[in-house]
Amino acid sequence: MAREKLAKEAIRAELAGLDGWSLAKDGGSITRTFTFKNFSEAFAFMTRVALAAEKMDHHPDWSNVYKTVNVTLNTHDAGGLTALDFDLARKMNRYFGG
Repeated sequence: MAREKLAKEAIRAELAGLDGWSLAKDGGSITRTFTFKNFSEAFAFMTRVALAAEKMDHHPDWSNVYKTVNVTLNTHDAGGLTALDFDLARKMNRYFGG
């Protein structure tokens, strides 16, 4: 099931194929900062991600200041990282890249 906490080896393997993301100091979440040309682009990205996240029933911890979106992903009910986190991170990377 997607909400099963991943082992450290699986997390390392997932991160190896995921550009721009890093393991947080706590080891239980992944983080990335996205920088856009302006606020409108940042907000459009967040809107697109919000719609995908809602469909997945998996929501990011994030913040936006002007053209920067900071994201932290983990699965609270699993107590760490799951496949859902990496699925959402890949979607975010695709949306960021166009």
